[in-house]
Amino acid sequence: MDTQTSFAPHLDGRRQPDLPVSAGTKKAPGRRWSTTVLLVLVTLIGALSGAVVVARAGDRVDVLAVARDVQAGQVLSAHDLTTVSFAEDPGLSWVPASRRTAVIGSRTAVDLRRGGLLSMAQLAPGGGLGDALEVVGVEVRRGFAPRDELRPGDKVAAVVLPAPTSAAPSSGDDAGDGKDSVPLTIAATVRSVGTPDSTGSLVVNLIVDPKDGPLLATKAAAKQIALVREPREKGA
Repeated sequence: MDTQTSFAPHLDGRRQPDLPVSAGTKKAPGRRWSTTVLLVLVTLIGALSGAVVVARAGDRVDVLAVARDVQAGQVLSAHDLTTVSFAEDPGLSWVPASRRTAVIGSRTAVDLRRGGLLSMAQLAPGGGLGDALEVVGVEVRRGFAPRDELRPGDKVAAVVLPAPTSAAPSSGDDAGDGKDSVPLTIAATVRSVGTPDSTGSLVVNLIVDPKDGPLLATKAAAKQIALVREPREKGA
């Protein structure tokens, strides 16, 4: 008879609990929801910002621009101006197209370049010539004005020269007393400069005060005027 040895299970031993199968770390539902809301808000903010930019780009106004180069001191004409559509910017100084009629006839304080926007700061105070000033045409002989130095807007001193005389001064005349008299000068502004002729003479149109107009015209007719250009302002 075979003898079989059996080992009975040890009932008193404590069984280790089965470990659950891990399916990975689970995210808390609340955190996932807050992340979703944040992404939605970011998307909405971006969309609203884009809409504001597009809307601002559509806020355009008609303003005045320079149609061709204009020198300082010249009077603006209708051909010097054009109308362009411009995105409104409070930081820029521009002239609305509705003021076109009021601006025409104004005198420029600086050189204007084609394509630039027109601003009131570029115009001389008082606008155009008006009725308060006079224009006198002065024919200046060669050597009696700076060559290639005069341009519209320049301030000049019209120096009245002594009348020519054929009589030779006598020994008793004041010419030999060593005293020089201060020449009479008339303040003026260059309006336009003509082209020199074959002798080098040219006509310069000068803007003067009405009280000086008759005297300047008289001395200019007698060829007794020489022009001295005053210093230009910095940046002019």
